[in-house]
Amino acid sequence: MKILLACSAGMSTSLLERTLNEYMSEKGISGSAEAHDSGSAKQIYENFDVVLLGPQVKFMQREFERLCNGKIPVGVIPPADYAMAKADKVFEYAQSLLGN
Repeated sequence: MKILLACSAGMSTSLLERTLNEYMSEKGISGSAEAHDSGSAKQIYENFDVVLLGPQVKFMQREFERLCNGKIPVGVIPPADYAMAKADKVFEYAQSLLGN
């Protein structure tokens, strides 16, 4: 699973990117997570299976949903899981958006 993490500048999601990639590697899960600023994310979203927005850019959810046109699920990471970089919870959330 390829997960796109988007936030204002791509900085606050970088910790979550690292913990998600470590989690997926430890569990033997194929795929990766990448953190990008929202502007860059709009240019590369098609390369991912799911788009997860940081809570601070929740206001962009509809914009990303229109952009992804129902082909790629979009969700907002729950604030507590985001703040604590809970990779297991964020991964489970990404899976739920994909219907897994």
